[in-house]
Amino acid sequence: MVKRKWMYRLLLSLVAGLFLMGITQTTDAAKKSSEPHYNLTTDSTYPPFEFQDKHGKYVGIDIDIIAAIAKEEHFTYSMTPISFNSGAQAVLSGQFDGIMAGMAITPERKAVYDFGTPYYKTGVIAAAAKDSKIKSLKDLRGKTVALKTGTGAATYALSIQKKYGFKVTYFNDSNTMYNDVAVGNTVATFEDEPVMKYAIKNGTKLAIISKPANSGYYGFGVKKGKNQQLLRSFNAGFAKIKANGTYDKIVQKYVGASETKFSGSKAETNSIWGLLKQNHKQFAHGIVKTLELTVAGIFFATIFGVIIGLLGVVPSKLAQGVGGILTYIFRGLPLLVLAFFIYIGIPSLTGQKIPAMVAGLITLTLNEGAYIGAFVKGGLNAVDKGQMEAARSLGMPYSKAMMKVIMPQGIKIMVPSFINQFIITLKDTSILSAIGIIELTQTGTVIISRNMQGFRIWLIVAVMYLVIITGLTFLANWVDRKLNK
Repeated sequence: MVKRKWMYRLLLSLVAGLFLMGITQTTDAAKKSSEPHYNLTTDSTYPPFEFQDKHGKYVGIDIDIIAAIAKEEHFTYSMTPISFNSGAQAVLSGQFDGIMAGMAITPERKAVYDFGTPYYKTGVIAAAAKDSKIKSLKDLRGKTVALKTGTGAATYALSIQKKYGFKVTYFNDSNTMYNDVAVGNTVATFEDEPVMKYAIKNGTKLAIISKPANSGYYGFGVKKGKNQQLLRSFNAGFAKIKANGTYDKIVQKYVGASETKFSGSKAETNSIWGLLKQNHKQFAHGIVKTLELTVAGIFFATIFGVIIGLLGVVPSKLAQGVGGILTYIFRGLPLLVLAFFIYIGIPSLTGQKIPAMVAGLITLTLNEGAYIGAFVKGGLNAVDKGQMEAARSLGMPYSKAMMKVIMPQGIKIMVPSFINQFIITLKDTSILSAIGIIELTQTGTVIISRNMQGFRIWLIVAVMYLVIITGLTFLANWVDRKLNK
């Protein structure tokens, strides 16, 4: 009896504790819900304004400024790193409420964005490889320079292109652009002064060849006429952190700092093992995200592909026409164009936001599914026509004959194509980094933006892809053998 009373008391204590916990959580949730929440975007690789530290956390001048302002103005936000050009478009399509990504304020941008108080003055400089013969802008005539898509530096370069007679090519991220110049594919690049100085200090083999020009300001931007409360909060918060000295401390923390301040010793950074040890969490996250996209993508693509394939073989001209059109459209569109259309184009039209992961899965489903549909149709047509005639002569309806006779034989023919498509899907996930999904390839990009160890990081990423693909190929071949038995 005593034991039973003790159990009752324990049970009542647990219930009371859970009840009180629920009240506390509800109170906290209510408190949080009373604060405005915004979805913001930033550049994925633009040190010292935004980059990943050794823990995979985004840091930098922009990141710290918006965090300080949010604290002062009592609003919450989520920050999504994405390539600058994609992020700028995504704000205009309504996917994000604002962009904090070292965006230069220009007359063209003022036509489509509302900017907060300018928060950083900068200038554009040109840089060439250290051992290059390019020593001034006059040496650029007839040669090709590298520009980052959508940046103020690119705009400035184009404004003087005719004067100095150079050609241009474009890149979506700074690190790839720097490396292109360093290896000699292009002779120079244009970049904002603090960004280039940070890159050179941290190992980029470039040298500045011009004085700062076109001095302008960075601004926090929202779509014109939208999110005015967010803009007012930014302005009010920025005034506060300027007055209390927080702004100056943030800038001083990053300008002129070396990468080792944020990621450990230089000796560790320069070794393969050191890079793996230092960035193992980021690599693990990238691998998991890549596998999630691959498995989910191939699952939904298979369903979509089988439907398209079956439409192509049923005895109906309408169904065959629909299947053929779907295959033609989604197999003909480049994966990147389809991803941008789904992630940026559709929200611009409908006003409905689509999460990056959902947009990525839809992209893979439609594109990979179109290829799967083509070889499903081919596999079913490869089965001898006499098989269907024999099944029908035995009294089987068409649908049952297809399911019981034709498809089992067709699947064996399709398996090698399925294996190949599985591997292709794995590799195609890297393209989705353009819409802000941090998979394995993009993980390599953001790590390099911090430590500038391009060769070693890409070697590590390449080996990881080979290991994953080898494992998946082994598994797929094992399934193939089982089916054939």
